[in-house]
Amino acid sequence: MKCLPLIFVLIILSFVSCKLTEKAEESSKQWYKGNLHTHSYWSDGDDYPEMIMDWYKSHDYDFVVLSDHNTLAEGEKWKLIPKSPSHEIGFQKYLDKYGDGVAYREDSAARIEVKLKTLAEYAPMFEEKDEFLIIQSQELSESFEKKPLHMNVTNIQKLIPAEGGNSVVEILQNGLDRVKAQRDSTGVPMFLHINHPNFIWAITPEDMIELNGERFFEVYNGHPQVNNYGDSLRPSMEVLWDKVQAAYLQANKPLLYGLAVDDAHNYHVFDQNSSNPGRGWVMVLADELTPSSLIEAMENGDFYSTTGVILNEIDFDGETLSVAVKPDKDITYTIQFFGTKKTNPEKSGILLKEMEGEAAAYTLENEDMYVRAKIISSKPKENPYQLGDTETAWIQPVIAN
Repeated sequence: MKCLPLIFVLIILSFVSCKLTEKAEESSKQWYKGNLHTHSYWSDGDDYPEMIMDWYKSHDYDFVVLSDHNTLAEGEKWKLIPKSPSHEIGFQKYLDKYGDGVAYREDSAARIEVKLKTLAEYAPMFEEKDEFLIIQSQELSESFEKKPLHMNVTNIQKLIPAEGGNSVVEILQNGLDRVKAQRDSTGVPMFLHINHPNFIWAITPEDMIELNGERFFEVYNGHPQVNNYGDSLRPSMEVLWDKVQAAYLQANKPLLYGLAVDDAHNYHVFDQNSSNPGRGWVMVLADELTPSSLIEAMENGDFYSTTGVILNEIDFDGETLSVAVKPDKDITYTIQFFGTKKTNPEKSGILLKEMEGEAAAYTLENEDMYVRAKIISSKPKENPYQLGDTETAWIQPVIAN
């Protein structure tokens, strides 16, 4: 029996060592649950930062933002509490829970004003290393011809003021450019995502196609007025996603990733007409629970968006996209794969494959520009965005290596 030369043995051992290292690195990653769009009394939400953070932490979120409109939670701000039963009850709950830490006063009309906690004040009350993280955020809110143009900036370091512009595209591009400038100047990772394009039908696929540097948008937003599903004349968020995605790839732009978010404003009344927490979130596969690690993972597409469906596995080996659901008892699942063909890019977002079950895979063909997956469960969504909704998940698009 011949022995292998030493050099070949060393090469083989080196290859095995690299593979084991890769596996070890993969196994060290964890799934983190987070919401990237939420409001408080710092803008137009109806509850206090501490009460909101307590809600998310007690509902097993790992990270969350308060993305109030054109403001950061810093400096002194007093909130006049509206004269309504829900707001007054909310204040009493706040007082009961945080007591001595609450600063408030009454005006001449016996109306209550509360001094809001800053991020620096409330974050230490909730953050725990490797357990719960609060990321600073801003909803950069602009408008053009009465169209609301809203963009969230995750891990922002300095407030970006609204500055207007001469068109929808110019304003959105200015937002992207200003976030990039802040990221470059600070060296801190951050990203902008486009919020609810169909809110008052403000942002069209054609607007988004013209942008440079756009990587994230909300494929699902839990606010009842955002028109996630489009109408007879205008596209749903998924139709928009595929149309923009195909155009981006034709123009050699990066993949566009879809987020699910709450856009929560209402914390006292939970119903279909309210914008409540718990409707949509992201699950991020990252090395650690830090802003930089989460952002790096999301920019690599290592996350999925969901309204309740949880996955056991997402795998893409450069050719085949595989997904496996963590099943609920007596719940059925439909797994769909969507994409666009290079030979017919105008017909974007066609259904490439559909399977019933808890796992499925799709191997990209030579003419596939990309593929993304969607999982639809039979489980009704609790407190849904729209009556009849069932729990759903969206897997980020991939392209063949």
